[in-house]
Amino acid sequence: MIITILQTDIQWGHPEENIKQAESLLLSHLGSDLYVLPEMWSTGFATEPQGLAEDENSSISLAWMKYMAQKLHCAICGSLTIRTVNGYYRNRQYFVNGKNGTVQYYDKHHLFTYGGENHYYKAGETHTIVEYEGFRILLLTCYDLRFPIWSRYSYDLQYDLIVCVANWPESRQNAFHILTRARAIENMTYLIAVNRVGDDDYSHYRGCSCILSPIGKTLVQCIPDMPQAVSFSLNLETLRQKRAKFKVLEDRDIW
Repeated sequence: MIITILQTDIQWGHPEENIKQAESLLLSHLGSDLYVLPEMWSTGFATEPQGLAEDENSSISLAWMKYMAQKLHCAICGSLTIRTVNGYYRNRQYFVNGKNGTVQYYDKHHLFTYGGENHYYKAGETHTIVEYEGFRILLLTCYDLRFPIWSRYSYDLQYDLIVCVANWPESRQNAFHILTRARAIENMTYLIAVNRVGDDDYSHYRGCSCILSPIGKTLVQCIPDMPQAVSFSLNLETLRQKRAKFKVLEDRDIW
């Protein structure tokens, strides 16, 4: 499966500009099976969503994801600030499959209380595993990375790849580097982490988006501080062979 990560410089509160940027980067890497955008890629990390959140049934950002996924016969993943039909705000990560026309989503479970995300958003309560191109894909969003029990590979939560979208600031860049590798190593899984670059009123973002191997090796990484698209092909059989040879998951603690 060919993955392209789209490290964008998000323009605050301007979905149209962010769609244009995402589309430009995407079209520079045609032929991938999956394209991954950052957290809240169309607005910036809006802890106060009033006036920025898009209505679930009329979101131009989600409509663009659906259109491009169908047009290019691929999947597109990334999170949006969404107001649901029942009036809740959600940090919702969509997985839009243009090959079969389905749309799945994951609502961020660990809201970023330090930044006040919990004051307006409703936390998700369940995991989302997407099956695509033979891979079982676990969706995570930003702050979720800090909580290993939530993403722990288990009998009830089996997957081959973690996709984590983020707005992770430079001030905590070291944690992003360590936690992404830790989640890949402890669960012996491929991991995709897509972070933004640029600035908002609160932080500077360096990006450092990457794709990691099951042993935490960097397979590919975007240039820091630069909007960029990079691609890599993941091999499911290679993962299966590694898990069969080094059976660390069979020795895990059962809670």
